[in-house]
Amino acid sequence: MTRDLEYNITAQDNGVTISDYLKKQGFSHAVTVQLKKIPESILLNGKWEYMSTRLNDGDCLFIHFEETEGSENIVATNLPLSICYEDEDILVVNKPADMPIHPSMNNYDNTLANAVCHYYQTQGIPYTFRCVNRLDRDTTGLTILAKHLISSAILNSEVSVRGISREYLAIVKGFTEDEGTVNAPIGRKEGSTIERQIDVLHGETAITHYKRLAYQDGLSLISLKLETGRTHQIRVHMKSIGHPLIGDFLYNPDFTKINRQALHSYRLRFTHPVTKKPLVFTAPLPEDMQALFPEMIL
Repeated sequence: MTRDLEYNITAQDNGVTISDYLKKQGFSHAVTVQLKKIPESILLNGKWEYMSTRLNDGDCLFIHFEETEGSENIVATNLPLSICYEDEDILVVNKPADMPIHPSMNNYDNTLANAVCHYYQTQGIPYTFRCVNRLDRDTTGLTILAKHLISSAILNSEVSVRGISREYLAIVKGFTEDEGTVNAPIGRKEGSTIERQIDVLHGETAITHYKRLAYQDGLSLISLKLETGRTHQIRVHMKSIGHPLIGDFLYNPDFTKINRQALHSYRLRFTHPVTKKPLVFTAPLPEDMQALFPEMIL
């Protein structure tokens, strides 16, 4: 994977060092260290300069990056891959249910990573799998993948400052309030490596906003926006207020309506890591959730 980036310096960055300028663009320390190992990877007005060199209005900063090796330990597998958007820096996919993000002991060749690595292998492109917003195995919908080290660093810095807005759709038990906010810390449940719970003493801050969109047959279809991204945050928060997600094998194992947790990553808003343009993507409700609310078109 090869990428060339060009930054035209303006007056507002007069006197800023190359190092500080790249940091401002979202380049992590690890990325700049990696770049310095590559000949002619950082050029100022066509010439190599030290990272401490100061920039001037009208300068042109050129960045060249190349990855010649991919994720060698991930088996490339021909699996369905629904691509919503792709350019030189990012890939946005609509993940199906029953597909983990990363390979594990019991999921060696059936993951999103396997599918994406196969997609690039068929094009002869070395690719390292880097997922920005991870979804649970049975959560469907939008997820962002970085196509190289630089876009990965910039996007992950956006995650840390809540620069990526995530909206989910879920079907929960009962008639919820019109809207509300759950502000309750989440931590591991004692004795379990997977399950989480509300933990006021030791948990991490977690905030979820929800709004009821429809109600039918004892179920509420709700939209949710996250301020934080804790493991199982939506699932734990909705259970804590008496409205667990249907089909959730951990927190509400009732499979009479659906055979997996009814949770879908519906909308993502974020700034492109390189062009800095605002991006918005949506993915319609999957068939199993749509069947429970057939009159809702989302």
